[in-house]
Amino acid sequence: MKFGLIRERKNPPDRRVVLSPTACQKVLSTYPKAEILVEPSPIRTFTDAEYEAAGLEVASHMEDCDVLLGVKEVPIENLIPDKKYFFFSHTIKKQHYNRALLRAILEKKIELYDHEVITNTKGVRLVAFGRYAGIVGAYNGFRTYGLKYGLFDLPKAETLPDQQGLIAALQKITLPPIKILLTGRGRVGNGAREMLDAMNLRRVNVGEYLEETFDEPVYCQIDASEYNKRKDGVRGNKADFFANPQEYKSNFFRFAQVTDFYIAGHFYGQGAPYLYTREDAKRPDFNISVVADVSCDIDGPIASTLRPSTIAEPNYGYDPMTESETDFKNPEAIAVMAVDNLPCELPRDASIGFGEAFVKYVIPAFYNGDADGILQRARMTQNGKLTPKYAYLQDYINGNS
Repeated sequence: MKFGLIRERKNPPDRRVVLSPTACQKVLSTYPKAEILVEPSPIRTFTDAEYEAAGLEVASHMEDCDVLLGVKEVPIENLIPDKKYFFFSHTIKKQHYNRALLRAILEKKIELYDHEVITNTKGVRLVAFGRYAGIVGAYNGFRTYGLKYGLFDLPKAETLPDQQGLIAALQKITLPPIKILLTGRGRVGNGAREMLDAMNLRRVNVGEYLEETFDEPVYCQIDASEYNKRKDGVRGNKADFFANPQEYKSNFFRFAQVTDFYIAGHFYGQGAPYLYTREDAKRPDFNISVVADVSCDIDGPIASTLRPSTIAEPNYGYDPMTESETDFKNPEAIAVMAVDNLPCELPRDASIGFGEAFVKYVIPAFYNGDADGILQRARMTQNGKLTPKYAYLQDYINGNS
């Protein structure tokens, strides 16, 4: 089996890669029949020279490979027919902007495996960049807070070498006694928590957070069962919420009344209630002034998130009264950080972590007959057709949805 690490060609440029040089060495030492070819790239976080120093061949002939590994969508003109591809296709939710890409994949009889649907038997994702989105999102949120109030000026995350560099910068700042709320206990939420803990911020429980005042900055991490409640008054739980989101209403506003800085690291499912609405944000007792929306669902559960922001221009302001964008430093504005490709700002760490998971869970499937069904579950297309699990996309491909 010959694997190819393809050059990322989507704009804006993405410096991440599926396998670091060290991950490649591990594959080759574990599976003697494996081969890896690295396509030259001027932007990849690991240089061509680093791969060559690790004993890898760097060459352009990707057509000689059986399986091609990338991160972002491959431009249609660069797709090689009759190959197996791994990348984030952004099609499983019927994203209109990638309909032509999925059509081309079928026309070229490409076997597509989407990183987003590489899961175990319980549907839990096995490879993801979520932790790094949380790490960078929390950092960027503090940077936004400092800029809004003129308290400190942190360097941009992309200018720092790794997570430890981000932590070192955060440890130098002084925060006022603010309350910081973090939603989500998955990869994203826990990645953000790593940064809060590294700053030695005091963590408090829900009761303390809602009812007490502090002379130091504190944070509280909550999940869906704490900011939603059943409409019928029956005591709910997280599992019930995810199974029956339509039966719940938001119980978030009690947190909005006491929160200064909010980090949104939750998963938002179809049919779930909004955390706070535009009407909520108009209320005089709405206290949130800075939002780091790592989840970044547009026109979704966080009313102040009007659009994604960019690494180049990460912040904008939301004016609750006019429901429109404004300068984030405006005293009446909620400052919003909603960069939707945060792991790109920490490409080296993110690539190392992603590659470790890919080597642990995915590569073995090519050599053990896919004993755990990992490839089968992630295979979206085969022989020019959608696989049965993804047949629901046929209307999307036809242009009917």
